Amino acid sequence: MKSLLAALLMTATPALALDLGAMSDSEKEAFGAAVREYLMENPEVMIEAMNALEQRRMAEETKNDAAMIAQLQDEIYNDGNSYVGGNPDGDITVVEFIDYRCGVCRQVFPHVEEVVANDENVRVIFKDYPILGEESELASRFAIAVKQAEGNEAYKKVHDHFYTMRGNVSEDSLRATAEEMGFDADAIMTAMNSDAVNEVLAANAQLAQQLQISGTPSFIIGDTLLRGMPQTGIVPVIEQARQAQEG
Repeated sequence: MKSLLAALLMTATPALALDLGAMSDSEKEAFGAAVREYLMENPEVMIEAMNALEQRRMAEETKNDAAMIAQLQDEIYNDGNSYVGGNPDGDITVVEFIDYRCGVCRQVFPHVEEVVANDENVRVIFKDYPILGEESELASRFAIAVKQAEGNEAYKKVHDHFYTMRGNVSEDSLRATAEEMGFDADAIMTAMNSDAVNEVLAANAQLAQQLQISGTPSFIIGDTLLRGMPQTGIVPVIEQARQAQEG
């Protein structure tokens, strides 16, 4: 098999072999033909090159994500508005951007619950990020209004309800939910459109934009941003974040 190097040596002077600008038209043509021949005979080289390019892109993206997370620490972890669960003093915080009408979020819900239940050193923060239409926004507004009026535990009760409920989200169904859970339904329904709720949603949307998050679920664990749920779940990422802290 004729190697690319051999072809280059045959068609160009050694000093200018890789300087395309210094090649004559005939040398460029011969060079292109040699490269094409080599790639046709060794197609795996293209796959290797594409994989290397993708790895380089992912490494750069990871580096950029870590820098953004470092710059937005307060907005991510200490906004004073988001639900905080698990161990408030845990060594690792899992931040999840959620949309209650997101099918993948519903699938991920039991996994996140299991992680928090099984790991006593995990703190979890939920960021309401309704992006899938009117029902998504109604659900998030209701959940935020409940948290502001009734606190963390009430929010979690609503959070779990939305991920397991059947049927559509409407003002009537939300009022019924408020009454069933023992909340002041009139107050909650009014608060859903308050400035306080608007500010939380606007802040979450701005944070998502800054982090280049366009879908749910998305997670922040340590200095890693996950746009979606890995096939292996979030436990390996949590362990990796712990090792990074210890190292």
